[in-house]
Amino acid sequence: MSLGGFDTHAGERVWQEALLRQLDEALTGFVDRMARTEAGRRVTVLVYSEFGRRVRANASDGTDHGTAGPVFVLGHGVTGGCYGEQPSLTDLDDGDLKATMDFRDIFGTVLASVLQGDPDRYLGGYRAQLLPIVTAD
Repeated sequence: MSLGGFDTHAGERVWQEALLRQLDEALTGFVDRMARTEAGRRVTVLVYSEFGRRVRANASDGTDHGTAGPVFVLGHGVTGGCYGEQPSLTDLDDGDLKATMDFRDIFGTVLASVLQGDPDRYLGGYRAQLLPIVTAD
């Protein structure tokens, strides 16, 4: 599923707060409902943005498309915490954040740990570094 509206080039703070609240309430409700059953406790949710935002605000008090978008992994078997380094707000790549973790490592971990798939088969030759983000059942 998708949640649109994050392409906020103007007045970003108000829109981002409302959108993130909507995302939080929907995901919290879904994960809480899934936790009520054995089958639901095997559900893992992966949330990502197809693009990041630039660090510096534009003239309309928003930000433009950038890199290094966020990824959230939720579910009963997910180990909490932050993975990767906090990106620098000053050491930028032409105005963009520098990614500190390759998305394919996260996706590869979910493929291997949740779907029991072989990440090498799906990642086009990229060898994923598997992360301790999902506990084994």
